[in-house]
Amino acid sequence: MAVADLRSHPALTLASASPRRQQLLAQIGVVPALVVAADIDETPQRGEGPQDLALRLALEKAQAVAALHPGTLVLGADTVVACAARVLPKAETEDEARDCLTLLSGRRHRVLTAAVLLLPDLTIRTRVVETVVTVKRLEAHEIAAYLASGEWHGKAGGYAIQGHAAAFIKRINGSYTNVVGLPLYEVATLLKSAGYPVPQTGEGHG
Repeated sequence: MAVADLRSHPALTLASASPRRQQLLAQIGVVPALVVAADIDETPQRGEGPQDLALRLALEKAQAVAALHPGTLVLGADTVVACAARVLPKAETEDEARDCLTLLSGRRHRVLTAAVLLLPDLTIRTRVVETVVTVKRLEAHEIAAYLASGEWHGKAGGYAIQGHAAAFIKRINGSYTNVVGLPLYEVATLLKSAGYPVPQTGEGHG
């Protein structure tokens, strides 16, 4: 029954090469038929706020991949970390990661993930989820040890909550999976609204 249902719906394409997003989808029984990295410019535009940035990048990723794989459901996502009014980079160097961790030390920040589902007829469905994260005050040796781990590379805000940095997090207000990179409740809702079966929601697919 489930196999027949899956075959009766458009294939799902994940517009992201992020292993953690694939792992998160697998938690709810969703395995994309295709996983394609979107090649887009992720530079923030002048005056662009964190929510608008996350939504624009998620949409551009989905649209870029949909152009290559028409006829599929395309899921795009982007995660942005913001501290006060500042959008933090996806750290590519140790200096960037150190600057991020120094700024986040002892403070609260926001993690916003936009999820965009592009249907085969190019209908766009979106969700933006915000989680507030509080980081403990970090000692210099803790930052140095984390930098040496390499976990920060390519991560928004210079840290990965699912790794060693979990020891730095005092409090989370909101979705944990959102901070990892994909808010599963909202994504499952998006997929179900498009008629795509999500096996681990406890609902039938009929």
